[in-house]
Amino acid sequence: MMSLLPSLPTIVALVKIGLLVGGLMTAAAYLVLVERWMAAWVQDRKGPNRVGIPLTKIRLFGLGQPLADGLKIILKEDFTPKHVDKVLYVAAPLVLLAASLAIFAAIPFGSSLPPIPALGLTGEEPLLVAPGLDVGVLWVFALSSIAVYGVLLGGWASNNKYGFLGGLRSSAQLVAYEIPLGLGLLGVVLAAGSLKLDAIMNAQASSGVWYAFAQPLGFIVFLIASFAEAARLPFDLPEAEQELVGGYHTEYSGIKLLLFLVSEFLHMVTAAFLIVIMFLGGWHLWGLTGSGPVETWMVALIRFAVLSAKIFGVILFFMLVRWSWPRFRFDQLMNLAWKVMLPLGLANLVTVAAVEEFRPQLVTALGEGGAKAAAIAVPWAVFFLGWIAAGLLTPSGTDNTPIRTPGPLDAEHVLGSRPHDLLEA
Repeated sequence: MMSLLPSLPTIVALVKIGLLVGGLMTAAAYLVLVERWMAAWVQDRKGPNRVGIPLTKIRLFGLGQPLADGLKIILKEDFTPKHVDKVLYVAAPLVLLAASLAIFAAIPFGSSLPPIPALGLTGEEPLLVAPGLDVGVLWVFALSSIAVYGVLLGGWASNNKYGFLGGLRSSAQLVAYEIPLGLGLLGVVLAAGSLKLDAIMNAQASSGVWYAFAQPLGFIVFLIASFAEAARLPFDLPEAEQELVGGYHTEYSGIKLLLFLVSEFLHMVTAAFLIVIMFLGGWHLWGLTGSGPVETWMVALIRFAVLSAKIFGVILFFMLVRWSWPRFRFDQLMNLAWKVMLPLGLANLVTVAAVEEFRPQLVTALGEGGAKAAAIAVPWAVFFLGWIAAGLLTPSGTDNTPIRTPGPLDAEHVLGSRPHDLLEA
């Protein structure tokens, strides 16, 4: 009978998965409410503030709004148009949501927990669903790439020109920005010497230097590419309302649309996690969290709180940008990826590789402190030179002048439309 019971590691993994999925779904619901408050603040109006406890007059600052919105969309008719490819139509949101959730198996939610002998946990327990995954960065990058297929399937299966155009736009955008995103990741992997996200946080904590300060160019490239990968303004071209109605999910409604929207929001949360873990020190904060092993529950809770606060701050930054900036044109979007982000990402990668290759010689010549200062100064010099060069060589990337190509029916090209044309005729 005892052999039929799951082992302790299996129980721990199942508990982590349950907490992860439940926490992410709840966080996504209430972050939507936070974003609506952010939009109201930017636009100088009141946001959702009325829905509270049902059948009472207790409003609770509108905290019941996510529950009301969720029940409304779940209870909507699950309508499937006749002209769609039903198998792919149903599979698309499921593929996108599955990939969005599976990414978090390799993302740590803090440092670790101290031993709990009462539960049979004699060592530190990592706050990670898959602690033995040595290729966490590759896992995250691969699954974020797979999510593109959900978008493409949704646009193709809809048999709708707006959905199809939205899918094409999304594929072009996501493929283009995956390259600079990967280049930003590679610089951090080279500096940390590991593909494990928790090891990358430990490397920043032990050195005391966050990679946002040691690799400013890589940080900016990764930040901008994250906006594009999450399809957030000013990069939300896959679902540009003015041009494509609703983009790749135009034909979706009810629970299927909810799966798409939750997946998109989880992409933003994933981007916030990666930005904090890889460039902003993760759970590390000078003078507060320390950098050694977790010995007490207080240290574990402080590190979890610091990581959560940083992630929430980055998410608020995502929201503020969405409600502050206008949307890019599609040509500007692609120019930025191929003419600006890709060269800058390559410059950062080459710089970090050179610094790490010659670090022993720098330590010998300048000492430990001098080598650390030089390893920070060189990427900053490349950062300023790269952005100056990008501004001088690619001014069209920020040019908002309307594109106007003279056509055969333009007045100045039609014979007789100008007085001197009549005289010449």
